[in-house]
Amino acid sequence: MLVSIVVPCYNSEHTIEKLVDLCMEEFDRMEGYECEMVLVNDYSRDHTFEAIRRAAAKYPNVIGVNLAKNFGQHAALMAAFHYVSGELVVGMDDDLQNHPSQIRQFLEKEKEGYDVVFGVFRQRKFSAWKNFTGAVSRFFLWHLMERPEGIQMSSFWLARRYVIEEVKKYKGDSPFIQLLFFRTTHNMANIEIEHYEREEGHSNYTFRKGLKLFLSFMNYTTLPLRLSSIFGVLFSAAGFVGGIIVLIRKLMDPAVAVGWSSLMCAMLVLFGIAFLMLGIIGEYIGRMILSLNKSPQYVVRETLNVQKTAEEGAEDKR
Repeated sequence: MLVSIVVPCYNSEHTIEKLVDLCMEEFDRMEGYECEMVLVNDYSRDHTFEAIRRAAAKYPNVIGVNLAKNFGQHAALMAAFHYVSGELVVGMDDDLQNHPSQIRQFLEKEKEGYDVVFGVFRQRKFSAWKNFTGAVSRFFLWHLMERPEGIQMSSFWLARRYVIEEVKKYKGDSPFIQLLFFRTTHNMANIEIEHYEREEGHSNYTFRKGLKLFLSFMNYTTLPLRLSSIFGVLFSAAGFVGGIIVLIRKLMDPAVAVGWSSLMCAMLVLFGIAFLMLGIIGEYIGRMILSLNKSPQYVVRETLNVQKTAEEGAEDKR
């Protein structure tokens, strides 16, 4: 069985060749499996694509894809999906925190019939700030998105080929691969895996990039709009009831003073909520405009070890 390993690469010139070597060694020890690797350089600022070029020259089953600008991790994965040939696809990071030695666990779990398997880290080896923001985003995503009960998502996963083919059909702006998995199938499982220390550099996810990725969940649900309607009804009702109470109290006791400070607090709260709801609506409208303009998810500048026919097919699907 052929397994395709897809890796989005950004500023990983010191780790990507080691990752490739470890993957090849791991599959050499497994009977019944072969692997190919699709490495997508997301316009790195260092010499990552030169490292990918060396790996592609060393291994004919390594495919290199060089993007024309930085499109983001999930867009790079979408690009990689158009070059895979395996019956199973494994997604992992380029920093060796997702270790190739654990791929065997995914393959064993997949034999139980699951369509998607996510690796859950026993102990996350991120900074305290990233662990905190990750916990907050996971909390909101778990409660805002329709997903199988108890399933946690991560950047280390395995998916069957038919799931990948469905995900490739998504043409909208800001893809979020794990959420596209949830939209495709609920036949999923988690396995516990180790999270290794980063060998080189630091995380390339800034707060702005993380927030942009989190907000992309709006492409897959209308729940925030429904919440806007609910909040609107609740606060309108509260304001109506409060107005009646104030009127009754004034009629019963004309000496009751109407507080300016309490009025201003109420106005600030209500206007703040109103602007929040307008922002949510504006976010949806902006994403609709980007989709109507057919903004590309990615643009391929150069490929390695790719046959021309396969490359043309990927271009047509983009």
